[in-house]
Amino acid sequence: MNISQALTYGRNTLVESESPEIDAQVLLCHILSCQTAYLHSWSEKQLNQQQQDAFKQLIEQRQQGHPVSHLTGQQGFWTFDLNVTADTLIPRPDTELLVELALTKLKSNMKAADLGTGSGAIALSLAYERPTAQIVAMDQSWSALNVAKENAVHHQLENISFWQGQWLESIADCALDLVVSNPPYIRTDDPHLLQGDVRFEPLSALVSGDDGLDDLRIIVRQAQRCLKLSGWLLVEHGHDQAQQVQKLFQQAEFTHISSHQDFGENNRVVMGQKTDER
Repeated sequence: MNISQALTYGRNTLVESESPEIDAQVLLCHILSCQTAYLHSWSEKQLNQQQQDAFKQLIEQRQQGHPVSHLTGQQGFWTFDLNVTADTLIPRPDTELLVELALTKLKSNMKAADLGTGSGAIALSLAYERPTAQIVAMDQSWSALNVAKENAVHHQLENISFWQGQWLESIADCALDLVVSNPPYIRTDDPHLLQGDVRFEPLSALVSGDDGLDDLRIIVRQAQRCLKLSGWLLVEHGHDQAQQVQKLFQQAEFTHISSHQDFGENNRVVMGQKTDER
């Protein structure tokens, strides 16, 4: 089997995938430790038996539904290739909107917290772009925090600290300039939990009560306490939750509340500012 034949095999086998061509290319690049351009430039190059067997095994696992990121152990986000495991949420491109918005508020020497950091995607991106800021990456899962730590070490980012805890419960009053989070926001009975990659991701990073807002309620309330005056809170939410999340911000007396759309033009992020000392 040469590279071209391997890609054809992968494409024809992955009948359940939404992107069989891309999946096959990514998995073969992982086996060959190469870039996509290599596959096209050396399409007639033969795979050895070990490479063929490993590729077929990955294709079989992908056909069973296992996420490509879990099979390769990596996922691209912002300017990084991040290590990911079954203990972390797979970073999605839409979450880069959260980073972009946070960077408009995060200035030099400020202190920010990324809640539910998972692989560390948001925290690492902020730390990289604002090297004089102090970033706190928080998660209740030790396993997830270990993955985030490994990613920070790999990318030589030293302006991040890692805290284990439930949201902001261990943070002092008026201690932060910015809070950012991509928390669980899926409803318990959402049928999408039985489809696609989310079947293999930790439920604790996905599900948040009957309406999907349980964790967001906690975060909004705690952020009002932990933010300094003029500090900002930014959260990701489900495509149909913008009005409900804005109402939570209003009830907590945040001001300058705004909603922002992701690349698919779905409402995805709500942000607001603390302007009243409580």
